[in-house]
Amino acid sequence: MMNEDISSPSTSSSGGSGGVKKFFIRLSQTYQSTLDRSTPHTQMRWVFAGFVLLLFVLRIFLYQGWYIICYALGIYHLNLFIAFLTPKIDPEFDPYAQDEEDEGPNLPTRSNEEFRPFIRRLPEFKFWLSVTKSTAIGLFCTFFDFFNVPVFWPILVMYFITLFCITMKRQIKHMIKYKYLPFTRNKPRYQRVNESAGAASLGGNSK
Repeated sequence: MMNEDISSPSTSSSGGSGGVKKFFIRLSQTYQSTLDRSTPHTQMRWVFAGFVLLLFVLRIFLYQGWYIICYALGIYHLNLFIAFLTPKIDPEFDPYAQDEEDEGPNLPTRSNEEFRPFIRRLPEFKFWLSVTKSTAIGLFCTFFDFFNVPVFWPILVMYFITLFCITMKRQIKHMIKYKYLPFTRNKPRYQRVNESAGAASLGGNSK
């Protein structure tokens, strides 16, 4: 009897912990399935990210505070944007990259060249997810006063503008040096041989 009484609390505690574990597993699965369903809806995802960012900016503007959070979020978004514009394999450190004297760059620069998609260091979906999550965390931090550190905000604005200009200038020089565009154009579609022959025969019959 005593053994049964002693074992019953441990059984109930293990059952409770198992229920909590199942809850978090179910929550993680729901979160992942929501992300998977949102993958093809690029415009809607960025509209949602812009809405969350607008809420953050409005809260900063209306309450006139949390400038440190705003500055840190801007720096983080700038780093994400640079990774989004950078190729996955940097030509500067690629051992298989062509020399500057060789003809034809490694990355696509014109539409009449062989189709080679631009592979980013940070894919678009991860870029969106990081921007959305960081903005939501920044918005959450604005509800706590101990994050509201008093600073002279024009100095932060000047720092950010200077850092943005220097970083973008370096990125543009990198694009010009290795002759690539950080965008992938649509893959050209070629007409089938049978269709082209049929169109030519129809043109000949009409004559």
